[in-house]
Amino acid sequence: MSLREEITKRFKSITSNIDLSNYSWFNLGGPAEYLFKPENKEQLIEFLKQNKKDKLNITILGAGSNTLIRDKGVKGVVIKLSSNFSNIKLIDNCIIEAGAATLDRKVSNFAKENRIGDLEFLSCIPGSIGGAVIMNSGCYGNDISKILESIKVIDMEKCEEIEIKRNEIDFFYRGTNLSNRFIIISAKFKGKIKEKKIIEKIQNELVEKKKLSQPSKIKTCGSTFKNLNDNNKKVWQLIRETGCDNFTEGDAAISKKHCNFFVNHGKAKCSDIEKLINKVKKTVNKKTGINLELEIKIIGE
Repeated sequence: MSLREEITKRFKSITSNIDLSNYSWFNLGGPAEYLFKPENKEQLIEFLKQNKKDKLNITILGAGSNTLIRDKGVKGVVIKLSSNFSNIKLIDNCIIEAGAATLDRKVSNFAKENRIGDLEFLSCIPGSIGGAVIMNSGCYGNDISKILESIKVIDMEKCEEIEIKRNEIDFFYRGTNLSNRFIIISAKFKGKIKEKKIIEKIQNELVEKKKLSQPSKIKTCGSTFKNLNDNNKKVWQLIRETGCDNFTEGDAAISKKHCNFFVNHGKAKCSDIEKLINKVKKTVNKKTGINLELEIKIIGE
């Protein structure tokens, strides 16, 4: 029996040679050698223990809202938490626990229904909770670090669940110091009691602000580059002022509404998006001396 047959027989939640384009908001990407959607943490731990023998490369994939998957796909096992990790519960009057696969906006809406404020900004964050924590996602002056209490993770080396408190994590702009050996399975957030109508008003204002400034209903993965803390200008301004906003590669282009958003107009390949990214980086660096840093994640071959 081949290794592929052994793996797919041993774990029913593992499939092989799966097209990943449906798992990226760009709608791009080649196949995963194996795609594993664990049904629960016990199954995930069982797989990780077995993989100490198989030694397959592991790639974690969230909602795909900020992930560019290369055209030749991903070797080894892509782990994408199943819908069983999408859940929310109230811990007390101000604390919510959400599974890592829960969409950010659902957490924001759950908080509103339970009169918990300070989570309104999550209604504007694409993607799911696991990725939001890792990236310290945020907008309009708020980010995950301001509301996080703790996370539960599976340690891929020790093959066990551990809880990590907020004060054990270093947060910075669009990132954390969390080890890549951790798979986040849930997170606890703390807000403040507010009237539901006030929370709803803040949510609506933020969503409307986003609609006015950012493209929607297109094949994109959000902001391509991180803004620079030591520069007065936003990245979109640098892209426009250096004449990069009209650059194209194949069917990949830059949004006319917000030029830090790169777009697949329908027939682009990952390589087109990547060429466009590199072309913009090179041009901005040449004209300004500034080295742009990616906010989106690129995986695969």
